[in-house]
Amino acid sequence: MERASGLSENDRVAEAAVPSTSESTSPALTAGGFARERAARFGDAPLVVHDGGPSLSYREADARSREIARGLLASGVGKGTRVGVLLENGPDWVVAWLAAARVGALVVPINTFYQARELAFTLRHADVALLLTRARFLNHDYLARLERAAPELAASRSKPLLLDALPFLREVRVWESEGRERAWTSGGAAELAALGARVPESVLAAAEREVTPADTMVAIYSSGSSGDPKGALHTHGAVLRHAAMLNAYREMGPGDRLYSPMPFFWVGGFVFSLLCTMQAGARLLTEDSFEPGRTLALLERERATIVAGWPHYGAALAAHPDFAKRDLSAIRSGNLYAVLPPGRRPADPALRAAGLGMTETLGPHTMANLDEDLPERLRSSFGRPVPGAEHKLIDPLTGRPSAPGEIGEICVRGPFLMHGLVKRERAETFDPDGYYHTGDSGFFDADGHLFFRGRLGELIKTGGANVTPREVELALEAQPEIAAAHVVGVAHAERGEHVAAVIVLRDGAALAPTALRERLRAELAAYKLPRHIFVSLARALPMTASGKLDRRALRAELERRIAAGESGSA
Repeated sequence: MERASGLSENDRVAEAAVPSTSESTSPALTAGGFARERAARFGDAPLVVHDGGPSLSYREADARSREIARGLLASGVGKGTRVGVLLENGPDWVVAWLAAARVGALVVPINTFYQARELAFTLRHADVALLLTRARFLNHDYLARLERAAPELAASRSKPLLLDALPFLREVRVWESEGRERAWTSGGAAELAALGARVPESVLAAAEREVTPADTMVAIYSSGSSGDPKGALHTHGAVLRHAAMLNAYREMGPGDRLYSPMPFFWVGGFVFSLLCTMQAGARLLTEDSFEPGRTLALLERERATIVAGWPHYGAALAAHPDFAKRDLSAIRSGNLYAVLPPGRRPADPALRAAGLGMTETLGPHTMANLDEDLPERLRSSFGRPVPGAEHKLIDPLTGRPSAPGEIGEICVRGPFLMHGLVKRERAETFDPDGYYHTGDSGFFDADGHLFFRGRLGELIKTGGANVTPREVELALEAQPEIAAAHVVGVAHAERGEHVAAVIVLRDGAALAPTALRERLRAELAAYKLPRHIFVSLARALPMTASGKLDRRALRAELERRIAAGESGSA
């Protein structure tokens, strides 16, 4: 079954969002042209207001990124160079991304939670040639982590870098001036600005003219459903058009102040927060880390008007003792419903539309107006196809089209769809008709509204992040006491799912769940750590008739035990 865009209730969105032929070649559809156009239009208006740090205006974002871009050109970075960005949300991330993208480099946003093993995989898989990083951030020592990812670094004195572990990495630039005690690091923003002083503006302008909307802007990594993280490749034109289109589903303009803790290295933070803010000429409120009391003070001080993120953020804010003391009356919309003023909260959150999306589609590929209540018949629906989207539903076993109203695997194509995955051939990624098989299941009703029914695979979605069970299982099974490990997602009201693990110990071994979790902190990002760890005998695990682990039965059993108060290590 196929559903196309242009359905009646989406007409306004479609008309506002689909570009004309002349717009499709506009310089504003490249990073450099977009930065210049935004600066000319919004000037000294704040783009990013960072809690406890400097702000960044639209004019400064353009000027500072031009300065760094000239330095990148002087240091040999150009079209197609893979540039990793390992920085926290805030002005520096915006400047680094714009600088690299405007000279045609392929930007690889790096997850700031990554531990050494995850960092090594992404840098190598993405063929990163230049890494722009912070030396340290919060409790993260990124330079030490890089030395664990590539042990050769510690003794390296040569520049450019030549490493067996990361064969394409040539340079690591530490963004700030301090923290450069390693011989293998190079200077960051200040040094690049000094190098750029030798590059005429005309050379940068000439380089920018060779960047087109068809060129790849970013490789955004997310966990795969059955293996290592995968990098989705998106072009300048697709990224900028899709952000503009998504804004048509919510009323956001130059006077708005959007708060969202979504990280820029994920598509939700990059497209739906940062780029949508820039498209609207609004300002984005960022912080080093989410802490409910401090965040409430930020929302009050900056008079936030829109609050967006995953539901557990809203619940944490509303549960804080300071919530009742803060004046949050400026907030008028967003999906953190618990934080909205009483008169603006939905009577029933299940009657507010959600959007269904993924990294491969730059966020939502189905959507509805975010601030309007739905009729009862559309409870828990996920909107209709966004402009340009085409869908088909297939039986995941036979590949045949699903009947109308029948649940099937959701397949999608459209102008926002990635043009490929890093190091994957096209035939591995798309079917012969150009559809991407999402691994999500659901059905469309007669009017084209999507009802999502879950993942066909085993991917765990926790607090907006994707976790591959096998990745966590491998980290568990690397422990000498553990003979086998099985990881599943268990339902959680606020975070969607929690990661839960069952371990089988070797004969005579003992290992406390709390001690195990402490070991795993050095191996896995915090959101991948099992919230619940249970010890079991192998013979007690539920198995299918074919002798395989019955993951559905295991999940049900763990949810029953958790509900009964057996929390594992949580």
